[in-house]
Amino acid sequence: MPEPSSLGAEFARAFVAKDHARVLELLDPAVDFRALTPNRNWEASSAERVVNGILDEWLEASDEVEELEHVETDMVADRERVGYRFRVRNPEGRFVVEQQAYVASEGGRINWMRVVCSGFRPDERA
Repeated sequence: MPEPSSLGAEFARAFVAKDHARVLELLDPAVDFRALTPNRNWEASSAERVVNGILDEWLEASDEVEELEHVETDMVADRERVGYRFRVRNPEGRFVVEQQAYVASEGGRINWMRVVCSGFRPDERA
């Protein structure tokens, strides 16, 4: 099965690879970003803030992504939906994380994004 190719799927791959330069290429400099993780709401109005104030907290230096397990995309009217699941190892153990995101774009860049995250859940396979 071929991997989906879309802005949302590209974001998922860049995020889990901690490829901040690629994330910055994908996001509009004035992106409208909001997210919900298990213990916090996140907001940003710039791509730089998304990368250097949010994503770097979601995946810290000690978090090693072992596998991007699943990426799926679909359209909901004029918005793309992307779901992705990945496995992480850090000093506290092994975890599975899933996020669902909705994105809109203009000019080939994501200018609006909403994300919901499962949080780091214990990896039963570990």
